[in-house]
Amino acid sequence: METLRNTPNRVVGTKQVLRGIKAGTLAKVYVAEDTDTFLFQRVVRAAEAARVPVQRVPTMKELGQVCGVETRAAAAGILRS
Repeated sequence: METLRNTPNRVVGTKQVLRGIKAGTLAKVYVAEDTDTFLFQRVVRAAEAARVPVQRVPTMKELGQVCGVETRAAAAGILRS
């Protein structure tokens, strides 16, 4: 998670992460375990299908804090260099 915290090249939010997976622009995906089950599975399955590594984070609150946003975040991703 330190990589996510220290990089400006990230996207935050389920929609942005799914777009990034589809476009092939993400190197890694982070998803919160307390996310709605449907959204959690959708992100994980899309990432696995695209062969993008997925790291699970315990809570949406924690993921939001790491990303520097004031709200909770269900998913985030690091852009490819």
